[in-house]
Amino acid sequence: VEPAPGDKVPRGEVPAWRTRVQYAVDAQGRAGLRRHRSHDVEPVDHCLIAAPGVSELGIEKRTWPQTAAVEAIAASGSSDRQVIITPAPGGRLPLVELDRPVSLARVDDNGGIHRVHGRGFVRERAAGRTWRVGAGGFWQVHPKAADLLVDAVLDGLDPREGETALDLYCGVGLFAGALAERVGERGAVLGIESGKRAAEDARHNLADLERVRIEHGKVEAVLPRTGITEADLVVLDPPRAGAGRQTVQRLTALGARRIAYVACDPAALARDLKYFGESGYRPVSLRAFDLFPMTHHMECVAVLEPAAKGV
Repeated sequence: VEPAPGDKVPRGEVPAWRTRVQYAVDAQGRAGLRRHRSHDVEPVDHCLIAAPGVSELGIEKRTWPQTAAVEAIAASGSSDRQVIITPAPGGRLPLVELDRPVSLARVDDNGGIHRVHGRGFVRERAAGRTWRVGAGGFWQVHPKAADLLVDAVLDGLDPREGETALDLYCGVGLFAGALAERVGERGAVLGIESGKRAAEDARHNLADLERVRIEHGKVEAVLPRTGITEADLVVLDPPRAGAGRQTVQRLTALGARRIAYVACDPAALARDLKYFGESGYRPVSLRAFDLFPMTHHMECVAVLEPAAKGV
C-alpha cells in the first residue's frame, strides 16, 4: 500500500489530512463525531485528522442549536471554505459566527442542498486545472488524492494522440479532463455521470475542451444510448458498490486496449475483476493507496488489458 506524499509525521503525531469533515450535533448543540458503530455523538474540541483549513473554522467551539449535522469543507486548491448545515427535524437554520469567512448551504428535508450565503461551490485544484465542485458534490477528501489517482490512471492507460476514451462515473470531470489533454485535438472523450449537479460542474470545468462530451444519467442506461461500439481507453470510478456484471460486460464489448478501474472497496473490485476475467480481460497492474490514514480503507487502481494480449 503506497502512502500519500507528506503523510509521514513524527511519532506521537497524526496526519491532518481530512479536507471534509461531517460533524454530528448532540441534543445540547455540541458538535462531535459518532462513536464506532453507534448513533451516539461524542463531543470533541478538536478533530485530530481534520485539515488545517477545516480546523481554523472553529466548528467544535460553537454551539449549534436545532442542528443535526454540520459538514465543513476546506478546498485544497483554493482558499474556499464551505459549511453545509442539516437542521434538526422542524429546526431553523442557526445563526453562528465562525472564525473564517465561509460559504453556507443548508440541507432540506428531502436531502436537497441549497445555497444560503456565498458561492454554491468550492474550487479545487488538480491535474493542472481548477475544478468547480458543487455543495454536496464528490471530491476526494485527501488533499493529495486527486493528483495521485490521475497520475496512476494516466500511467496505467498510457493515452496516445487521437485515441477515444470513456470516463464513467466521471463526477466533475477529473479523469476526463486529464485524458483529453493526452489524446489531443484528434481524440475524443465521453464522460458519463448520474448526478445532475456533478454533470453540470463537469461541463463547466471542461467547457474549453471541445473534444470532451459529458452525458448525464446512469452508466448502464446512458452507455447503450450513445451508440458507441468501440473505444480505445476506459476509466471507471464507480461508487462503493462497484460496477456490476452488466456494466462490465458492456465495457468489455467495446474492445478497449486498456481499462483503468478506480475503486474504494477492495471487495467490490475483486468481484468486478472476476466479471472482467469472464469477459476476456485480465489485470496487468494493481496499486493500492493509503488515502484514508488511520483507517482500514484504501483506494485502488487496477489496469486491465484483453487477456489474448498476454498469450
